[in-house]
Amino acid sequence: MRSILILVVILAMVSPALAAPKSLGKFGDWAAFVDGSDKRKVCYIFSAPKKAEGKYKARDPIFLLVSHRPGDRVTNEISVDTGYDYKTNSEATASIAGRSFKMFTKGKNAWNSDAQADRAMVEAMKGGSEMVVKGVSQRGTLTTDTYSLMGFTAALAAISKACDAG
Repeated sequence: MRSILILVVILAMVSPALAAPKSLGKFGDWAAFVDGSDKRKVCYIFSAPKKAEGKYKARDPIFLLVSHRPGDRVTNEISVDTGYDYKTNSEATASIAGRSFKMFTKGKNAWNSDAQADRAMVEAMKGGSEMVVKGVSQRGTLTTDTYSLMGFTAALAAISKACDAG
């Protein structure tokens, strides 16, 4: 998903005819956007962690993203960008209100294995107050990122309406 966002930014810089993503608003600790139209329409929410822990020297930006891509029949796709490359063949773990979710990793990103896992995680996020993501970098550094879920449900409702993803 990160590659899609990078592509959107590059295309927006190259072609002045392309519009920037449209903000749907800020909902607590979450921001909501819609970009594109028709089959290329993407609606997404994202948040940065309130707390990032680990013995690392530097990290790129860290964020959690939930997106809908109606043209691809994708809803509630969750991805985490940790700001470092995960250890090869490792898993990240997301914990919400006592529930734990294993996510596969590639490069700087982590995802759930399928749409059913995304749906289950979204439901947990709606009922939780925070989400803790743990992962291990290529260098073996354990990181723990804590995201607030304040405003998550309202932000998700905004993109669901914008992308007709009820």
